[in-house]
Amino acid sequence: MSSLTYELFLAGLAVGSAAALTGVGLIVTYRATGVLNLAHGAVAMVCAYVLRQLVVEWGWPLGPAACVTLLLVAPGIGLVLDRVVFRPAALSGAGPARTLVASIGVFVLLVGGAALLWGGGARADAPVLLGDDPWAQVAVAVAVAWAVGAATRWTRPGRELRAVVDNRELAALGGIAADRVAAAGWAFGSFTAGLTGVLLAPHVRLDPYGLPLLVVEVIAVAVVARMRSLPVAVGAALAVGVAQAQLTRFHPGGWTGPLVQALGANLFVVALLVAALAVPAVGAGGGRGAGGPGAADVLPRGTTAGARVPPGLWLCVAVALALPLGFAGADLRTSVQVPALAVVLLSLVVVTGRGGQISLGQAAYAGLGALFTALLAAGRMPGLPALPELVALGAAVVLVAPLGLLTGWPAIRRRGLALALVTLAVGVAVSRFVLAQPYATAGLAVERPAGFLTDRGYYLLELAVLAGALGAVAALRRGRTGRALAALRDHEAGAEAAGVPVPALKVLAFVAGAALAALGGGLLAMGVRAFDAAAFDPVRALLWFAAVLVLGADSLLSPLLAAALLVGLDAGARGGAAAAVIGLLAALTTRVPPLTSLLPRPPPGPRRPRHPRRRRPDTDRAAAAPTVPGHTPGAGPGAGRGGSAPGATRATGALSATKAPPTPQAMQAPPTVKAPPTPQAMQAPPAVKAPPTTQVTQAPPAAGAGPPPRLRAVGLVVRYGGVTALDGVDLALTPGQVTALVGPNGAGKSTLFHCLAGTVRPASGRVTLDGADITRAPAHVRTRLGVARTFQEPALFPSLTVEENVRLGAERGHLRTAPDTATEQALRLLGLDGPVRHHPAAGLPTGVLRRVELGRALAGRPHTLLLDEPAAGLDPRETAALARVLAALAADGTAVLVVEHDPDLVAGIARTVHVLEAGRIVT
Repeated sequence: MSSLTYELFLAGLAVGSAAALTGVGLIVTYRATGVLNLAHGAVAMVCAYVLRQLVVEWGWPLGPAACVTLLLVAPGIGLVLDRVVFRPAALSGAGPARTLVASIGVFVLLVGGAALLWGGGARADAPVLLGDDPWAQVAVAVAVAWAVGAATRWTRPGRELRAVVDNRELAALGGIAADRVAAAGWAFGSFTAGLTGVLLAPHVRLDPYGLPLLVVEVIAVAVVARMRSLPVAVGAALAVGVAQAQLTRFHPGGWTGPLVQALGANLFVVALLVAALAVPAVGAGGGRGAGGPGAADVLPRGTTAGARVPPGLWLCVAVALALPLGFAGADLRTSVQVPALAVVLLSLVVVTGRGGQISLGQAAYAGLGALFTALLAAGRMPGLPALPELVALGAAVVLVAPLGLLTGWPAIRRRGLALALVTLAVGVAVSRFVLAQPYATAGLAVERPAGFLTDRGYYLLELAVLAGALGAVAALRRGRTGRALAALRDHEAGAEAAGVPVPALKVLAFVAGAALAALGGGLLAMGVRAFDAAAFDPVRALLWFAAVLVLGADSLLSPLLAAALLVGLDAGARGGAAAAVIGLLAALTTRVPPLTSLLPRPPPGPRRPRHPRRRRPDTDRAAAAPTVPGHTPGAGPGAGRGGSAPGATRATGALSATKAPPTPQAMQAPPTVKAPPTPQAMQAPPAVKAPPTTQVTQAPPAAGAGPPPRLRAVGLVVRYGGVTALDGVDLALTPGQVTALVGPNGAGKSTLFHCLAGTVRPASGRVTLDGADITRAPAHVRTRLGVARTFQEPALFPSLTVEENVRLGAERGHLRTAPDTATEQALRLLGLDGPVRHHPAAGLPTGVLRRVELGRALAGRPHTLLLDEPAAGLDPRETAALARVLAALAADGTAVLVVEHDPDLVAGIARTVHVLEAGRIVT
């Protein structure tokens, strides 16, 4: 081995050992608490600064200073985080995504606090704890990992930790103090963070931004180990560290030279990106709130959605934005950044606020927008001439928008922590390999558009662009796409069951967010007349994300306030003030609601349509539809009785299925209109104590008179590991009949139901609709083919009103030619057309929620209805009303499948009852 190779090997070991310590600390913290601590790097940075303060500034001996830093300060930080931030989050029921937001807040808070205390400049005099011998550092990393493994396996605290990991609630019932175990996990995790910081600080620049981000990059080793295996984490860290060091030996010529140099400095970034994409699930944590990746949404449902900004407040905001036009000099130059930054933050309103997707890489798209704008205006984009500045800005937006697929495509199958890692990895990779590379940015200048060269003129241009962006996002949120995005945010499975194409909608959100971020990034670069890669580094992305979250991500007011706060605080005080304030609020996100949620909410009531003429075609179509004598289109039973329990003997014709069995390719035929129900038939008898089985039992049809089955399951086999949930099941659903599926728990009823609905794919067998194979068709496609479903737990969208929930089904369901009419008929059929229609779904009684979910399914005019325990949580009167509705739907030609445990309901409405046992239909 040559001398250079050996020296690089030793240098790689030094970096790899620090990365190994990071991996060990992250894994222990995650397994004890269920929290992926993104603030690990910030804790490492603070401990490195504390050691430097004690040794360099105050003259302490290195040994005592190291003991105080590593044995008191670092564990103390972990205990404070557990007691102040994460334990209250657990007690409030916060899931993994919200605790992730809290950890981002801690990261931003510590970075901002360090910048305030020690300044933002880099320090080159960090104390060296273990000397220059990398083998000592490797020995420390291996010893720590071995000690943790041995303690976990052979000691009582280790056994308690394993018990908490396996089942926290059961461990607590067994007398284990789970909070104590979590606190110990936080203390140990912070100790390893501190050790990482003091070991890395002498080898890299010590500043509030660089070191935390470097530690964040080495999260890759913990992800590779699936947040479980300490030996895998240590081995991966050492391997990547050595490989990164060896890459610095190579200096190829041509276009590959800069790429190899970038790899030699950022191999951990590549490892993070590959690990985030290759490992879709972070791992199983056993701590509070651990529910697997994506178990909870980013936003607390209903917190900011529905909070409307009063017109008077918008007027005040407009006046405040116009005030800088009277400024001059430095004040005006500082104000120029506010509208541009607000456009960037507006992208988070689309992606995170409305779509509910974690996006930690928006700064990368903003930086690409600034870079492409500068390159296009300078004529340095290959194959394109120099463009005028405004044209270059528009072209940059068009070029960057498709790059939103970098995060949008992986987001299709990821949520929560896994999605956060992907977006963070993409942001870091773009920053390291594009924005910070001299081959892309050397000698690059940015000019303002002609006619807007002065600060005042350019500020006016920014205001015009901001107003246009706000109008576009407002229109998006107000329309069909906005309702679908809100449904995706509130309940992804429910949105797909309503017919929302979830994968396409996620991609759309990220593409639109990338376009907005690129637009704002280009404006930022023009405003300062320079491209600065540091203005778009990943730490900035975390700060922006936290700022929008604490103000209210689903409010158009939030990006304006956040931009003014971020620019104003950092301009009027020492750098880091904005990060400290935003970080504190984000760290306490489970205690402090988003500030825009404090805005007054308008009382529930009808909303005047902004475009009344657009509603006429639905009315005209309804009026032109064939009717029976005495039937008034659009009218229905129960008008004016909002909230009363429904009951029916027949369903309205507009909600019934077509009698002729069309093919899946020809599902758009208008429905056959049936005789309308009478208002008297819709009234549920007040004294009913049990479902009136004698009134709703269907008479058997004449032989040979029934239509053929439309939806069939043929030979379905589903296995979970070594367990066979379904073993060759056949099932046929016939129009005009209610079919019930009963059996003991674990018999396979839910699995069969999910196979029919499209949320479980069988190992073998087929699901056919009118003879066409739809086994591989996802849930939203089956909904649009006319197979609607409900859930065992009502899958509604709490931030939307009752009417908006039902309207979503009409807009995305089977027949979508007249959504207004279908919405009104579904609301009237189920007694939801009164004042309750304007109430948000959050907090409504179970009986109302069941009706809302059924109304959403019926508004799409399905021919087949799958109901999963529809009577769960209903009282006898509501169950009786439900029985009449289901009998009426079957009488109108709908094929209904009911999975139900209520024998009286099943006996009263079902013509065919299948008993499922051990994965087979026995009768």
